[in-house]
Amino acid sequence: MKLLFVTDLHGSPWKYEHLLGAAQAAGAVVVVNGGDMLPKHGDLFAGQKQFIGDTLDRHFAQFDAAGIHYLCYPGNDDLRIHDGLFVATCAKYPRVVNLAQRLFSLGEYEFVGLNWIVDYPFRFKDRCRMDTAGYVFQEQYGTGLLSTPGGWQDIPDWFAYARTLPTIAEELRRLPRPRNMAQSVYILHMPPANLGLDKCGYGPEVGSQAIYDFLADNQPRLSLHGHIHESPESSGRWWGRVGETVCIQPGQLEPFTYVIIDLETMQFERHV
Repeated sequence: MKLLFVTDLHGSPWKYEHLLGAAQAAGAVVVVNGGDMLPKHGDLFAGQKQFIGDTLDRHFAQFDAAGIHYLCYPGNDDLRIHDGLFVATCAKYPRVVNLAQRLFSLGEYEFVGLNWIVDYPFRFKDRCRMDTAGYVFQEQYGTGLLSTPGGWQDIPDWFAYARTLPTIAEELRRLPRPRNMAQSVYILHMPPANLGLDKCGYGPEVGSQAIYDFLADNQPRLSLHGHIHESPESSGRWWGRVGETVCIQPGQLEPFTYVIIDLETMQFERHV
């Protein structure tokens, strides 16, 4: 089974326009869009809502008509206030699946998604979690913000609020479990620690130890990641292994970047 993995498109019109052709040229049976799907500039409340109802709706319809499964979820820059519209738009098309905290079976393979990320210094916190119970917060650029129907909600004491939420480690344990872990594919927007798939352009490596430990303990066939757009160019690495698990983080800068994976042979190629 051929899979195309792309992530962090952030509403780029020309990249979305090229995605179907890339999938068809590769003979992909399934496309996985790994989060941060919506525009991140301008009026996010109006702009992201319009993008889902217009551009993304048409995009999904094209893949459904072409007979290609499309697995996806919102990422950390995609407002949670729009999740209901996102779910409803996915539900219009039989081959489009919202994979956030869900399991989907396709042939002999099982796909499991998680779109929570480890807390970062930026203010927008809709999908942020502590990594583990002992997580040490980064220095913040301001108070926390959550999206609400009435606009932004300021969280003055973000650290205290975050401690009331499940950690990434806990969220991983809550996921539905595949019947056959050796044939499973995990789509985790946050990259794991320790592999060089999490290196920021200004130096730090910010990956999740909880995700690394989960992969080491459970050994799925494949894990797919994103979030740190520049990591492959910063570290020189876009894939690695945790035991027998292959971990892929294609990155996403100015060029349209994606990876084609053959799930049977586990051969994969990054396209830039």
